[in-house]
Amino acid sequence: MDYISTRHDPDAGHRPVSFEAALLAGLAPDGGLYMPVSWPQLAPADIAQMAGQPFAAVAQRVLAPFCGDTFTGDELAKICDTAFASFTHPATTPLVQVDDEDWVLELFHGPTLAFKDVAMQVLGGMFETVLSRRQEKLTIVGATSGDTGGAAIEALKDRQGIEVFILHPEGRISAVQRRIMTTCPASNIHNIAIEGTFDDCQAIVKAMFADQDFVGTVNLGGVNSINWARIMVQAVYYFTAAVALGAPHRAISFVVPTGNFGDIFAGFVAHKMGLPVGKLGVATNQNNIVHRVLATGDYYPDTVTPTASPSMDIQVASNFERLLYEEADRDGAYVRNVMESLRADGGFTLRDDLVTAIGQRIVSADANEAETNDAMASHQQAINYAIDPHTAVGRVAARKLRARGQMTRPIVTLATAHPAKFPEAVSAATGLHPGLPAGMADLFDRAETIHRCDNNTNAVKDFIRTRVVQ
Repeated sequence: MDYISTRHDPDAGHRPVSFEAALLAGLAPDGGLYMPVSWPQLAPADIAQMAGQPFAAVAQRVLAPFCGDTFTGDELAKICDTAFASFTHPATTPLVQVDDEDWVLELFHGPTLAFKDVAMQVLGGMFETVLSRRQEKLTIVGATSGDTGGAAIEALKDRQGIEVFILHPEGRISAVQRRIMTTCPASNIHNIAIEGTFDDCQAIVKAMFADQDFVGTVNLGGVNSINWARIMVQAVYYFTAAVALGAPHRAISFVVPTGNFGDIFAGFVAHKMGLPVGKLGVATNQNNIVHRVLATGDYYPDTVTPTASPSMDIQVASNFERLLYEEADRDGAYVRNVMESLRADGGFTLRDDLVTAIGQRIVSADANEAETNDAMASHQQAINYAIDPHTAVGRVAARKLRARGQMTRPIVTLATAHPAKFPEAVSAATGLHPGLPAGMADLFDRAETIHRCDNNTNAVKDFIRTRVVQ
């Protein structure tokens, strides 16, 4: 399987690259995001055979065609088995029924209590396998709105040949999210606090990838959902959830708390591979850039408003570019033009035909803070089930989409984080304080290590150079 940039220009000599190259690079040299040149197909019989299979076995089946010949079958099996052995639930990502035909897909049973663990644990094994074979070193840089950083650190700590630098917006993530990152004692882990928003952190990371001299000097790689490998692994739990509820014999709809658009695009990937999906529902908080563009076609980022669901406090949803590329018939020139408009003019307006095409598969709804709090309270009171604020946004959206007739049952809402990661928000809404799992009981007694950098790309580059350039 080869990969092409969403902004590829054949006249400029842009050519497809291997999975291994896309894995290590993260972002394409032209600033675009890598996409497979074609979608591997799973027949209904292939999907039906996933029923009752261990999560790791389904992962190997879904990932193999995307990886091409980068890994042998035994290597990929070992990577998947090792990755999911760290999860505390035997189903890895279990379903919980919360209403007649409503389910919650719990994605938080990994080592950092967030959905990012599912893909990141696999990514860590893939990086280490490839780098060992190539006898190379890699500098991983990522931006986090709360959960990506912790998951990346847990997956990559003490890995040979890898230095990890994670940027987070100071004061804009929960204390639990921060401490999961900053209390890691591994010498290859570097936490960087930036005064600003997640979008500022993400812009710095993208600027570093755009500097090809810097990329070459430090051998830069990425773990944000700009890295295709993250997306393809997240597609796995759409298959396991749908099969558990009757796929491929019936279509299942999913509602996804959405910030950077990666998790919901993974559902789109599963659909393109052959999984019967009813509708994909985008759930946003008050920072509702994706909801607005789906409703109006206007993609103009606004000021980020801090909310109780900080991982969704985003105004530049990077993976939306992948959806544009696919729905625009893989027109790299069109994507280059709209991304240039975003940079130069502060936004862009989609063509009417694209708004229509996207709306056939993807619908959306947003939730304000009062609605989010009400959802946490009502789930606790009605069924004694604690949900975190991001999952609460998803449940609000699911109810709205069903009420509007935009989505029919059965509906699965993705639970992206354990409620204990946001104890203040959950406690304020429910009156109950969610406790951390036993393995994290001493989290607030551990020493933190944080480096603070100015909110500009050169300051972060200088910090990285001092630690990786010999």
